[in-house]
Amino acid sequence: MAVSVPSLNWLRVFEAAARAESFARAASELNMSAAAVSQQVRALEERLETQLFERQAHAVRLTEAGRAYLPGVQQALLTLQSTTEGLFGANRAEQLYVRAVLLFAHGILAEGHGDFSTQNPQITLQIDTGNSIGDFSQGFSDLQIVFGNPSAYGAQGEALFSERLYPVALPEIAAQITSPGDLLRQTLIEVGTHRAGWPHVFESSGIWPGAVKYIFADSTIMAFALARSGTGVALARAPASDRAMAEAGLVPCLEGFSVAGQEAYHLVYPDRAALRPAARRFREWLVAYCAERS
Repeated sequence: MAVSVPSLNWLRVFEAAARAESFARAASELNMSAAAVSQQVRALEERLETQLFERQAHAVRLTEAGRAYLPGVQQALLTLQSTTEGLFGANRAEQLYVRAVLLFAHGILAEGHGDFSTQNPQITLQIDTGNSIGDFSQGFSDLQIVFGNPSAYGAQGEALFSERLYPVALPEIAAQITSPGDLLRQTLIEVGTHRAGWPHVFESSGIWPGAVKYIFADSTIMAFALARSGTGVALARAPASDRAMAEAGLVPCLEGFSVAGQEAYHLVYPDRAALRPAARRFREWLVAYCAERS
């Protein structure tokens, strides 16, 4: 049976009491009486039908269930506080929330963050990552950077750049590959969430793959980790994957060999005219930054 989310007050009291290991100290922090803290904790335990604290004479200790519950409660309260302050606090115009595809965030935003911050020191940028449509439907963001069909994510937007695909592996494996046909004798690491993968590379190159051994990963970052372990050959997705490729110690397998991908990265948002000032500045910076690298 589903359990409804408890009262926010109960959760705040639980978190303070757990952190202080004392109802009295939690009461002082929250400007409540110790009896009121105890009462709200008891109400939470009754709602959850689970004991969260072991009561002692002058202290309380979390039960196993309480210890398991605490990190999630703390994260939820922190997210709620930061979002509230960012949207409605005194500095709300200078808070910026961006959600981006993981590979783009790792390969483009992480590298460019310093440049943006230097130009806009008054803006606090929070970057969250995701890969699926479901990831991008959770929580608030001013702007989203997605890969694929932009209409599935936002009402308005613009293309940033597309990608080029080419095989990469550890240097000792790459040295064994001197022609595209040599790829067919390797284990190929495929990212199943992309439209353009190894079959697209083979078709674009006029190669009939026949029987090929594949293993699957859920992201390019994971595919590179597998390639780094010597498992097989992965596909680079330049330029977003350049940084991850270098960090994994991978090299191109065939110099000058690449094919164009089928999709592009897009910046999306509900309404350009309604963007907050920080979001408008980020949009202008990102479009120019990506144009220099495409």
